[in-house]
Amino acid sequence: MLGGDIEDAIPCACAIEMLHCQTLIHDDLPCMDNDDFRRGKPSNHKVFGEAIAVLSGDALLTYAPQVITKYSQNLSPSVILRVLNEYFHYAGAYGVIAGQVVDIESENNVNMENKEETLLYLHEHKTSDLFQLAMRTGAIISNADDEKLKIISEFAKKFGLAFQIADDILDETSTFEKMGKTLGKDKQEGKLTFVSLYGLDNAKCKLSCTLDECCDILNKRNLKSAVLEDIINNIAKRVGI
Repeated sequence: MLGGDIEDAIPCACAIEMLHCQTLIHDDLPCMDNDDFRRGKPSNHKVFGEAIAVLSGDALLTYAPQVITKYSQNLSPSVILRVLNEYFHYAGAYGVIAGQVVDIESENNVNMENKEETLLYLHEHKTSDLFQLAMRTGAIISNADDEKLKIISEFAKKFGLAFQIADDILDETSTFEKMGKTLGKDKQEGKLTFVSLYGLDNAKCKLSCTLDECCDILNKRNLKSAVLEDIINNIAKRVGI
């Protein structure tokens, strides 16, 4: 979309997928979401034990930036430094970790104030930050200017929210065979989700509007991406809106 060379982005893409896997391994732990399945197979801690699951997540989290520095041979030192700063920001205490903390703290908290604000915060950081990391680093590697980077960030933040709303809905409506993980746990554990706060029908409406906003962000700036359009359409189709 931005004219960059895909080969230049592969090391960073691999690193981000390592980070993504780390979040899933730790998310499934008994002290977190306590899920025995991931992608239709037993979770990491069910196969290797909790200690190894914790350590494997730690290993992925720390090895990922090494992959960026070791294999990004076509990138300048200044670009590599920018990419690493993005990684540490969105993976760290003010990114994904912050979202996970709020997710845990909001469980079964029926007297919580500012539920809407809290829900947006945890979704923005627990989910959207990973999408912002992926798209912002891609833009940086493509030498995008500040204006395009701002647009990409706006889209990624909105798209990450849509992805999480869809996940909230599918936890209520889908099946284990389709999702590959235990469903209904959000309601069982009293999690704050778009469905628990607004109801299923309103959550679907909010998802539809959010997906439309994603398309508008790209269309108004004449940024065309068949890949992103296909992903947006697939999310809508999967949820049935």
